[in-house]
Amino acid sequence: MSDYRLNALSNIKTGLAQKSHVENGSKISEIFGENVFSLQAMMEYLAEGTYYKMVSVIKQNTKIDVETAENVAKGMKKWAMDNGATHYSHWFQPLTGKTAEKHDAFYKPSLGGAVNGIESLSAAELVQREPDASSFPNGGLRSTSLARGYTIWDPSSPAFILETENGKTLCVPAIFISYTKESLDYKTPLLKSSELINIAATEVCHYFDKNVNNVIATLGWEQEYFLVDENLYNARPDLILTGRTLFGCNSAKHQQMEDHYFGSIPERVQKYMVDFEKESLRLGIPISTRHNEVAPGQYECAPIFEELNVAVDHNLLLMDVMNRVAQKHGLRVLFHEKPFAGVNGSGKHNNWSLATDKGKNLLSPGVNPSSNLYFLTFFINIIKAIDTYSDVLRASIASTANDHRLGANEAPPAIISIFTGSRLQEVVEKFKNSGLEIAEPDEKEIVDLKIPKIPEYKIDNTDRNRTSPFPFTGNKFEFRAVGSSANCSASMTTLNTIVAKQLIEFKKSVDILIEKGLSSKDAIVEVLKSYLKESERIIFNGDGYSKEWEKEASKRGLSNQKSTPEALSAFLSDEAKKLFIETGIFNEEEIYARYNIQIEKYIKEIEIEANVYSELVHTHILPPAYNTLKKYIDIQQGLINIGIEKGADNVKKDIESLYSDIEELKNAVNLMQQQKDKALAKKDHSEQAKYLADKVKPIFDTIRNVCDKLELLIDDNEWKFPKYRELLYLK
Repeated sequence: MSDYRLNALSNIKTGLAQKSHVENGSKISEIFGENVFSLQAMMEYLAEGTYYKMVSVIKQNTKIDVETAENVAKGMKKWAMDNGATHYSHWFQPLTGKTAEKHDAFYKPSLGGAVNGIESLSAAELVQREPDASSFPNGGLRSTSLARGYTIWDPSSPAFILETENGKTLCVPAIFISYTKESLDYKTPLLKSSELINIAATEVCHYFDKNVNNVIATLGWEQEYFLVDENLYNARPDLILTGRTLFGCNSAKHQQMEDHYFGSIPERVQKYMVDFEKESLRLGIPISTRHNEVAPGQYECAPIFEELNVAVDHNLLLMDVMNRVAQKHGLRVLFHEKPFAGVNGSGKHNNWSLATDKGKNLLSPGVNPSSNLYFLTFFINIIKAIDTYSDVLRASIASTANDHRLGANEAPPAIISIFTGSRLQEVVEKFKNSGLEIAEPDEKEIVDLKIPKIPEYKIDNTDRNRTSPFPFTGNKFEFRAVGSSANCSASMTTLNTIVAKQLIEFKKSVDILIEKGLSSKDAIVEVLKSYLKESERIIFNGDGYSKEWEKEASKRGLSNQKSTPEALSAFLSDEAKKLFIETGIFNEEEIYARYNIQIEKYIKEIEIEANVYSELVHTHILPPAYNTLKKYIDIQQGLINIGIEKGADNVKKDIESLYSDIEELKNAVNLMQQQKDKALAKKDHSEQAKYLADKVKPIFDTIRNVCDKLELLIDDNEWKFPKYRELLYLK
């Protein structure tokens, strides 16, 4: 057996014996948020006046003044140091898709060295820091000669202490902007979009409740991921460099027995889960769910709903925690959307809703949705928004990794559509034709199975559709197409913006009718009915995986953009520019910058994968293939020598077949390199990306298919890579 696999498989035994460092017995309520500078911590460490000013900043969106910032800085520093922190950092979200931090010590030496110095944190240090903006992806907004950028404190997301074995650091959530004020991060446009939808939705709410002061976008993400043993991971260069297995014949047993989903969690995995959950809970991340997912080696965790900005921060923080804790357990987390071919990929289902400051969920149908105009107003406006801006929404979840997932196995297709469920479909159909109706309350059906001791249960008004990218799931929409490695901000910024824009247009249309003499109720009904007639094409309650749906979607005029370059072009459309510029989310330079960043990222990732394919084929796959070929030739010659000519002829056929596979593989790799060079020789990045998608990526499939065929032919002792059966099942 290859040393790579032999060593990896041998070392797994050590990993299986590892013990968790978890302290058992703590109640969640006793540890939750203990590493967060929460309102409770502020109450203890800030003066009363400063505390109430911070409450106003967080709850009512008021601006923070210099004096308050100075007082908060002192209190925050004392709290952090009381909890063992020695450094602080602005924690921000550059356009790498990951988080960033630069640690500075609280300690300041005294001038002349007469005394030891002091620990301090000033308002200026808390509010503003200065990283190099040219060293992060910026799409041309910054250059090495003009590199200044600023991180600015975001008081709406609580500061926290990041604790590792090497120390504790106070992390202050921040936005990241250039010297010329363009946003260079994911958080800035998210905050803008949250305020935009707050204003737009609040004004619409006033048709029904004048006392509503704010509307908050909420998010509950579901994080799917794979776990593999670290030893096996280290023996797979493709996993290390690309995040996915470029080769790998499917295991004889994978997910076809349907026995992994919700099955017993492996002991080693559960120890890991408990460990990362504990650290997450201490950071105020309200993790509440854990379970096995459908594919072997795949798992999921999910929190309770939170305000959108905080939920996004918590998801990014959780991913960092999961990575760090996994290595303590000899494991590696795979957040790639499709790390293994032939089994389910991983998503980050974004459950999105809107709530008023009075505690009302605007997407709750109530017991009688047919007569609930408040609910129908927001429900139908969202349908209209998704229909109008479906291509822009599709672009928001485009990535190299997600291209592998969308439409494959469990993931929804690349066609954007809305699932309403049969009950609400019936409601909107009647509303479209007849307007608002008064009906008996639609209570959930109570079912008695007539089995002794089994209690009665209630059936929801709508089923679930796992093939829909944007289903309504009772009191929220679930954006299922978001990829597991993605920063939720990109998709949620777009969703907030398109819905806010639609609500703004809705209010204009309603107010015009009111000015003409209609009651607000009649005006709302008339506008909503017209929206349903215009947007019913986007509603689909069937099987999103079927070929029939692709044909039907095409007839309806819905896009089916299967590649990232194709999907991203929507960002440069006149419609998208108007959307983002008029709402103030992006200016034109920021739009082009984000497009350029995503296109360049696509190009680089495909280039890296091509280079890895080439290297591993020549150094890891062809050598044992040739060894196998030589063994066959020796066997043939031996059969000839002893006069078994029929057997020799049969082996000759095997030799010819294997040699043909080797030649096909070599030719495919050479063609891939030629096509890659042609792509990169093009001057325009859009042309490069499109050529890579159309001409290079298809060759990846050819290379993989031949390699997977060779895996079944080459002696198991000579195959260098850990196989799928080992990666997915050995924990």
